[in-house]
Amino acid sequence: MALGKQAKTLSDKQIKAVLSHVEGTRYPARDRVMVLLSVKAGLRAKEIAGLTWGMVTDSNGTVGDAIALENKASKGKRGGRTIPLNTELRAALVDLHTIALRDGKAGTDKPVIHSERGPGMSAASVTVWFHRLYDALGMDGCSSHSGRRTFVTKAAKRVVEAGGSLRDVQELAGHSSLATTQRYIQGDSDAKRKLVDMV
Repeated sequence: MALGKQAKTLSDKQIKAVLSHVEGTRYPARDRVMVLLSVKAGLRAKEIAGLTWGMVTDSNGTVGDAIALENKASKGKRGGRTIPLNTELRAALVDLHTIALRDGKAGTDKPVIHSERGPGMSAASVTVWFHRLYDALGMDGCSSHSGRRTFVTKAAKRVVEAGGSLRDVQELAGHSSLATTQRYIQGDSDAKRKLVDMV
């Protein structure tokens, strides 16, 4: 994907607006999880569609502390990875899991993201869902990949504070190459100015 064609990253204000918007949808708990899987775990549309309850629950059947994304739900043969759960995302998954348990849809092989007409959504349906969401909010240039780019960019900016490196961001994103991860990261002009002054 050419640099000029990449999905836009989302500001904190935009993320807040998106989360506020989905509170009024027909399936607010599901929709909140979809948004947070994108911006707080960096999942692709295919991964959101392929995520099952077995990948987010522990041996006790409760939502765990990480997503154990399997290769079959990801991109490529080795796209599977473990992603620690962001606190906000975990809380949203707990809420959705409670609903799934009530409705008999919380089996380990059941999709986390249900559709209105069937058990789960396809990757294409997830992509369309995000397109409609951003279109309704007038967020031009945003797509299902915007949350993922936002996640990677934010993680790259904060990784040193966490005591890590870009290699950690690469592994969280499930990229086979560090060069791919670097293409996802949106630069920050203010940070560049501050950095040059520090040198």
